[in-house]
Amino acid sequence: MELLSFSWCSFFFQAEDGIRDSLWSRGLGDVYKRQIIFFLVQFLANFLGLTTISWLINQVITYGVIALVVIFSPEIRIGLERLGRATEFFTTSEVSQEEKMVQAYVKAVAYMSPRKIGALVAIQGARTLQEYISTGIPLDADISGELLINIFIPNTPLHDGAVIVRNDKIAVSCAYLPLTENTGISKEFGTRHRAAIGLSEVSDAFTFVVSEETGGISVTYNGTFRHDLTLEEFEAELRSFLVPEENKTTSWKERLFGRVTK
Repeated sequence: MELLSFSWCSFFFQAEDGIRDSLWSRGLGDVYKRQIIFFLVQFLANFLGLTTISWLINQVITYGVIALVVIFSPEIRIGLERLGRATEFFTTSEVSQEEKMVQAYVKAVAYMSPRKIGALVAIQGARTLQEYISTGIPLDADISGELLINIFIPNTPLHDGAVIVRNDKIAVSCAYLPLTENTGISKEFGTRHRAAIGLSEVSDAFTFVVSEETGGISVTYNGTFRHDLTLEEFEAELRSFLVPEENKTTSWKERLFGRVTK
């Protein structure tokens, strides 16, 4: 009885060799039928005590998964690629240049602030900063958090003075900015803060400072000076200056259900 079943099962396994072709030529229906028959044979073998058949089927199950992964690796890859494209619906929209700059500045400040690495960055607005750009060392570099961090690392050639950003590029480093003449500024604020305030008094530039004494974050814009900001508050100030309302990214919930207005 067991020998007869073994012969029948061998014939069945030979038929299984065409499973990959069946998947595309005859559809999934035939494959599913064969799998059902396969598990029925396993059940009967266990029920009738056919140990040889049962052992053989268990071996097929054990190593069959690996074999299927190898056999269907191209199809699995295609399926995963399609799944990846499908999940793009739940991600945010394409990141704008302004949003990339916000992320770069926030990344740099998040690193420098807790380590008390002093920094002074001025972002040009509508009014030119050419007068102050001419005092610095030209870079004309793409903005990144890593580059800003490296510029302001102490005892490096470019860490003194201000970085000035123009047209989404780091135009110069080591630039000199005008110091405020306001005598009401607290003495706790050093040269970087006074330079940031001074620039805000003569231009529409947005300037942020990281204190090398306390690690505190400050911003100036149009004569307004805000200090001791949290990282979240700094990001909000930065975003309000750099990112137009129509370019702000939306979450996947907003893409599904729309923006909720109060």
